[in-house]
Amino acid sequence: MSKISPSVEEAVSHIQDGMVVMIGGFGGAGAPIELIHALVERYKKTGSPGRLIVVNNNAGNGAVGIAAMIYAGMVAKMVCSFPRSTDPKAFTDKYLAGEIELELVPQGTLAERIRAGGAGIPAFYTPTSFGTLVAEGKPVAEFDGRKYVQERWLKADVALIKAELADRKGNLTYHMAARNFSPLMATAAAATIVQASRIVEPGGIDPEHVVTPGIFVNRIVEVPNPKQEEALLREVTK
Repeated sequence: MSKISPSVEEAVSHIQDGMVVMIGGFGGAGAPIELIHALVERYKKTGSPGRLIVVNNNAGNGAVGIAAMIYAGMVAKMVCSFPRSTDPKAFTDKYLAGEIELELVPQGTLAERIRAGGAGIPAFYTPTSFGTLVAEGKPVAEFDGRKYVQERWLKADVALIKAELADRKGNLTYHMAARNFSPLMATAAAATIVQASRIVEPGGIDPEHVVTPGIFVNRIVEVPNPKQEEALLREVTK
């Protein structure tokens, strides 16, 4: 079965209401803008998919990317480390109005929860957050005289990620810091949808350079000149 989608619209067409969606990116680095905006446009036309639980490092910036999803009313809950960005109006307004939930997760814990989900580890212990509001209600254990908080794995129905190169079998490479959470999310999601700057034939990527093996990838769409979140934000403020 071919993993190549003819368009970003088709690539995200199977995402349904209420799904948990992991979205790669650290700020604008590695954010799959075209996939996100295709999903937003579909929601504006059809009212679906809504009530999404979105897992990302932050809660969006300005009115693009994840912030555009929040403005549209698609997101029921954010699971993230940094709900406050340079321009967090989209999330802040919805949160203060009681229209969106927040699960705040320390950044290292977020990455490890996603990694655990991909590795089949249901829970682990970390000293991070012990004694804070973030740890309330979570099991605590002592190891070698230090208190640790139990954190549960994070898994998703689908992951949206951005790659630099992909081959037709779904093997991926990333561009520098754009790698961030994406390899972890690809393993923790039931289905992974990828936008790649270039798709090559099998063998076109040195096996030693593959970061995400194709076994974790379900759909690929080529986006030769992907938009950068920061560039879109600058266009809006001109």
